[in-house]
Amino acid sequence: MSDALTELEMDVRADLARIAHPGAAWLEPKTGPDGKPALDVLVIGAGQSGIAIGFGLLRSRVSNILLLDKAEEGKEGPWLAYARMPTLRSPKDYTGPDLDIPSLTYQSWHEARFGTESWQTLDLIPRGHWAEYLLWLRRTVGLPVRNGSELLEIRPARDGLLAARVKRGDGVETLHARKIVLATGQEGMGNWMIPEPLSHLPMSSVATVADDIDFENLRGKRVAVIGAGASAFDNAATALEAGAAEVHLLCRRAQIQLIQPYRWLTFRGFLRHLSDLDDAWRWRFMRTILDMREGFPQATYDRCANHANFTLHEGAPIEAARETDRGVELQTPRGAIPADFVICGTGIDMDFSGRGELRAFAGNIATWADRYQPPESERSARLGRFPYLADDYAFTERVAGDTPWISNIHLFAIASTMSFGPSGSSINAMTTAAPKLVNGLTRGLFRADVERHWASLRAYDVPQAVVTRPARNLEESR
Repeated sequence: MSDALTELEMDVRADLARIAHPGAAWLEPKTGPDGKPALDVLVIGAGQSGIAIGFGLLRSRVSNILLLDKAEEGKEGPWLAYARMPTLRSPKDYTGPDLDIPSLTYQSWHEARFGTESWQTLDLIPRGHWAEYLLWLRRTVGLPVRNGSELLEIRPARDGLLAARVKRGDGVETLHARKIVLATGQEGMGNWMIPEPLSHLPMSSVATVADDIDFENLRGKRVAVIGAGASAFDNAATALEAGAAEVHLLCRRAQIQLIQPYRWLTFRGFLRHLSDLDDAWRWRFMRTILDMREGFPQATYDRCANHANFTLHEGAPIEAARETDRGVELQTPRGAIPADFVICGTGIDMDFSGRGELRAFAGNIATWADRYQPPESERSARLGRFPYLADDYAFTERVAGDTPWISNIHLFAIASTMSFGPSGSSINAMTTAAPKLVNGLTRGLFRADVERHWASLRAYDVPQAVVTRPARNLEESR
């Protein structure tokens, strides 16, 4: 480790010590039905969101926590897995999991690692550096993380606790917690979509952008990419750079989306207070933003357009697909497009029952369609399937009283978007979203123990000072 990075870590510890107030412990240990200590908060996911949440909890003196991630250490999140862009798309000065501690920002880490001049000349943050920074931040603030651990199921347990069945290595264990946070980023409430016309194709012919694709195997082959968002372009570019013979990108819209609405909404008022609006306003804003979809930057487009064997097809939704002797033929309104391999960049659909960890209560998770009926001109079946969350990011019940315990399961993922705007999967929203979630978690923990806190106050008898009165003789007292 460089001297500059060592010095930065000393600065971090000094900064955290200066703002440690109040330092009093306020949670009482709980015991699970198995006789083992229960966690106060179990966080599923140790990527950028899980780190921010865990750090926020530690600063709130909630230290009996654990972060789980199914990936190996350093591979959490998409950055070294299916993120296929050279750099982050967010401007370099967007802060996030540092939670407004200057010495914990990416800029501070980058300057310590590569020098001040490097930061000044940096355009966008390389995704590998971002992954390295996240790992450094997690270790520096001392977050308890257990890698190689996959959540299988959540069920209620005795005394208001939740039971989480977790697969680790060859074994399965049960952890008990007062609250569980699903900080699962792009996933969490559904599965990556393969359009229905392609659903019958063999796995050897079709994949989603989140799959582990062997791009070297696509050298010399014809590739079709479905979708026209940033991730679709990233995968098209990766195929081109790997030596694909042809790459066709199919956009269902008549014109590709060039506007990036997430740039518009990155201001404190929207990020902090969208969730305070009534359902009609929240729906109106988020339907407009999500129907626009996320745009792509110039560099992402140029990465594809610089190849002569790249073709963009606008107004080309997939109508049908069939296998042929030479691969796959995709039928569109603009004609048939032959391909050897198809990559789907069509996003994630909400399918609660498709997630094993949610299956026990999937049918009673309230959706936006259950809670709000927009005007005819604003309706969207796709967005109506998003979960309708409480003001602390918790699940709400479709039928009240059937599964009351799900109010202790909090969702911080892309599926939180309809209720809170960009939050659980966006760097630009993290500085406001993570503290909002942490405040909701601590509020719930405090309220659950309010009787104990009241009894503690009533019994509190520690004197603040000792008062002494000088003795006076009888003559003076007359």
